[in-house]
Amino acid sequence: MRIAYVNGRYVPHHTAVVPMEDRGYQFADGIYEVVMFYHRRFLDMPLHMARLKRSLDEMQIAMPMSEAALLLVMRGMVERNPCTHGSIYIQITRGVAKRAHLFPHNTPPSVTMSVMPLRAYPKNAYRDGVSVISYPDERWGRCDVKSIALLPNVLARQAAAERGAAEVFLTTKEGMMTEGSLSTAFIVKDGTVITHPNDRAVLPSVRKHVIRELCVQHHIPYVERMSSMAEVRAADEAFLASANSHVLPVTRLDDQMIGSGQVGAISARLYALYQQHVTQQTGYIWL
Repeated sequence: MRIAYVNGRYVPHHTAVVPMEDRGYQFADGIYEVVMFYHRRFLDMPLHMARLKRSLDEMQIAMPMSEAALLLVMRGMVERNPCTHGSIYIQITRGVAKRAHLFPHNTPPSVTMSVMPLRAYPKNAYRDGVSVISYPDERWGRCDVKSIALLPNVLARQAAAERGAAEVFLTTKEGMMTEGSLSTAFIVKDGTVITHPNDRAVLPSVRKHVIRELCVQHHIPYVERMSSMAEVRAADEAFLASANSHVLPVTRLDDQMIGSGQVGAISARLYALYQQHVTQQTGYIWL
């Protein structure tokens, strides 16, 4: 049976509810984090915890419990749920209060968690690459916060699915690529890995942090700078990175081939290096 966590209690998932006036429900006034686990071991936990605390600080929401206590609850969730490999979703809102735009006084944050079994992309996606579409970036101005206000991301991801694509490359009015709807976007040109720098336009991705470290360790040229969509279309390679996909090659953009239309050498190498990273931390062997 699936178990959820709601404000101090482990409950059957199908009975897990929050009050109607939870500010996450009425204002999207909250943040979230998704952490993968393999063999019931969390992947990159310190990076996720640091980002969660930063998101709370930026939104002026109090940390609901100590870091150690939060980790203890997360471990309790993994132990109580049947899946050995999967992800844990953590949501923290400003709490329950009479509906008003101003922050409520002396209101404790609401904390909920749920666990999902691993949903891996099929093997052929990593062998052949996936297609993406370009899509207008219509999100708010604080994409560096992992906010639960995700409607623009939902619309973008739905548009991709309706066109048979796996993801989007979000594009500003100035024609610059930011990231995907749920992924960090990378291109490779002349042997250099390129991705958008951390600022308010993109999420400070855990996957980006790991990939940057892997590039440094293995002497793969890496730079963080903005890229125009014209540069993206002329790239030699492209790939996405997210909690669930790890390193996912992109071989088509808007029905146009990226590079040769095949998975590139650097994308393939980073895929292999990332799998080693996962195995070293958790013992799990990816596809």
